[in-house]
Amino acid sequence: MRAGAKVCGMKITLKLFASLTDYLPSEAKYTNLVELDVAPGTTIGQLVEQHCLPEKLVHLVLVNGHYIAPELRATRTLAEGDVLAIWPPIAGG
Repeated sequence: MRAGAKVCGMKITLKLFASLTDYLPSEAKYTNLVELDVAPGTTIGQLVEQHCLPEKLVHLVLVNGHYIAPELRATRTLAEGDVLAIWPPIAGG
């Protein structure tokens, strides 16, 4: 790395669905997604905490379309270009 170079974050996309869209910035509520610049090594759990998402509402979690089990979310790190999608529990029939 050259002298004076800044360590940059990574770009990821956070998608929130149903009642979780209330936790997005107002300009993102219609698209249900926001582009984020996060530090390398950020975990799903850290991102959920940083955005004040209630743990009981973080039900279905996908990274790039792949399910991430609850026990893996605290340690699963995100990578440049990842798409993190989170759904709350949904009742219905």
